[in-house]
Amino acid sequence: MEKFKALIIGSDINAYYLARCYHELTGEKADMLALAVHDEKPFAYTRYTKILNIKYIENFWEEQTFLGEINAYYEAHKGEKILLVSSNETYGEYIAKNQDDLKDKFYFNYPSAELQRTLVNKEIFYKTYADSVLDLPKTVYFDCKNDTEAPEGLTYPIIVKPANVILFKHITFKGKRKIYRLNSKEQLEEVIGFFKNSEYDDTLIIQEYIPGDDSHLFDAVIYMGKDKKAKLCSFAQIGLQEHSPRMIGNAAVLINGYCQFEGVDEQIAKIVEFMENIGYQGFAEFDMKYDAREQKYKVMEINARQGRCSYYITPCGYNLIEVLYRDLIANEDMTFCKVDKVQLEAFVPKSVAKKYIANEEFREKALSLWSERVEPLRYKKDNGLIRKLLLFKIGLNYKKAYKNFTWNWD
Repeated sequence: MEKFKALIIGSDINAYYLARCYHELTGEKADMLALAVHDEKPFAYTRYTKILNIKYIENFWEEQTFLGEINAYYEAHKGEKILLVSSNETYGEYIAKNQDDLKDKFYFNYPSAELQRTLVNKEIFYKTYADSVLDLPKTVYFDCKNDTEAPEGLTYPIIVKPANVILFKHITFKGKRKIYRLNSKEQLEEVIGFFKNSEYDDTLIIQEYIPGDDSHLFDAVIYMGKDKKAKLCSFAQIGLQEHSPRMIGNAAVLINGYCQFEGVDEQIAKIVEFMENIGYQGFAEFDMKYDAREQKYKVMEINARQGRCSYYITPCGYNLIEVLYRDLIANEDMTFCKVDKVQLEAFVPKSVAKKYIANEEFREKALSLWSERVEPLRYKKDNGLIRKLLLFKIGLNYKKAYKNFTWNWD
């Protein structure tokens, strides 16, 4: 393997496990650039670690600051091969928008900024791909800037979420949640009020509620090569999602290579066909929910990057950093592979999984695999005392979150 550096942009869980992937592959520290914050502490996930070098930067969300910093990094490491990887959509869009200037300095694989926007903005996504091979939930829209009355004729319960996830990430307001499950028009009007009284001036997505507990949720990670052909795709059943208001929608316990429903191969084929048809490049994550009424996996959203929980494909034999290296630096001829190894990934303590996974069959399967689980934040080569204490505190916080917050699908 040729020697190369990894420059990771961001400081969340996604960024940490990318650094872990690089360390597992090379034994070297990754370099990381992240936003400096003043009113709160930096993300805990990338603190007190021995596997990365991190630099916090003022105003790093701003495109010109971002470009200035990564170009300064390039100048400091001229002559070295540098793999550039973002942990979120904002930086991924900046890389794509400026790829003509960056492509001779870094190795990276992202679709065009225009294509990213059709995926990242939920309103544009559902409207653009309504007639695609994918199955999508029934959806209506509310314009927070111009609409004044809540839509009529809805069948409750409903799911409500912001269309513009990038804008949503950058603001705070009373009642802020990633996803709302609402049972009445009165609740919908209250949530609309939260958004209209905030800085959010884009669209709200209002969708049909698909019955089923957390075990009806699924995650797929796909990698599309620089040739825009599919190279790998995973398919994992989620048994438990996070329950705190700002983390709803994130997987807490999942099993790759395991599914209690039919049609996995057919759904993977749809994912591959869709991504090749739109000419996508790089990693992406599909969030889906199985609709037993129609026996379909309905795509709730596509993240134009590896997801928060995508680390699990590494212990399945496909280190995310190595995949990028093989495609972009080594120029290997990679043929498509279905990632079907049975692998449990967990973010929460065993006691939480045992108590809060509602699907009994999934719960028993997860507990039987517990000794072979992977936890993206727990890495035996990054186990200093302060970090161990930090992870212990994160575990306690999970216990409190599940005790204090509920998410009832039914």
